[in-house]
Amino acid sequence: SASASASASASASQAPAAASGDKINVPLTGELRYDTLVNGVMNQTGTIHWANDGQRYEMVVSIPLPFVGPFVYSSKGHIDAFGIAPEQYSEQRGRRAADIAIFNRDTKQIVYTRTPNSQPLADGAQDRFSVVMQLTSLVRGAPDVYKPGVTRQFSVADNDSSEIWPMETVGDETVQARDGYVTARHFTRLPRREGDRRKLDVWLAPALGWLPVRILQTEPNGLEVEMLWAGKLQTPTAAVEPEAPGTRDASEETAPAPNPEIRP
Repeated sequence: SASASASASASASQAPAAASGDKINVPLTGELRYDTLVNGVMNQTGTIHWANDGQRYEMVVSIPLPFVGPFVYSSKGHIDAFGIAPEQYSEQRGRRAADIAIFNRDTKQIVYTRTPNSQPLADGAQDRFSVVMQLTSLVRGAPDVYKPGVTRQFSVADNDSSEIWPMETVGDETVQARDGYVTARHFTRLPRREGDRRKLDVWLAPALGWLPVRILQTEPNGLEVEMLWAGKLQTPTAAVEPEAPGTRDASEETAPAPNPEIRP
């Protein structure tokens, strides 16, 4: 339930300051479950597997889509002075082979399996899904900073390129989830370029330790794919050591976790 999740997600640790001067408080390990909707129609349940042992992290987002199979997005890496630091990001859509981006911190380049192109690797760079947890970590570290109108720039890599995502704080709103109404802070990605009609909106809930309670992706053709909080499969608590990335308790579901290919 939301109330159980609230106390469980609260972290007693002080948020360390990132190299950028921001306070960072990376969420504890948890298996998160979301209702998924396509144009408002209920789909199957999606999941986000999130593991953080204080040094390394793993994130697997899995969303089932009718007729095409699951879309699985995975991000793994370490936690550094800027927060979450991806080393490898992969996208697998249905039966297609996975597309992979490698964040090479020795050469300071991002390389891709989908294209021979490479791009410079910026400090604090994220991938399409780690950016949600990086935003969560920043808001957990200093929630009062994120007032309406405040915009942060993130360098974000997709499966074949990297670009700047400006994420603006819209304000606090009420979100209706499976267990009732939840207050959440709404963030929206501003247009990345002239004519950008693909949208991404994220709602982070303080009662859930600032985890995402809702993620909405809107395609240029108006198609909406939504993830809506449906609870935890496993509740992280401050009293329990976070498990190492890639490990699971036998009671946890093995499905990875959410956001459709509907591209953020």
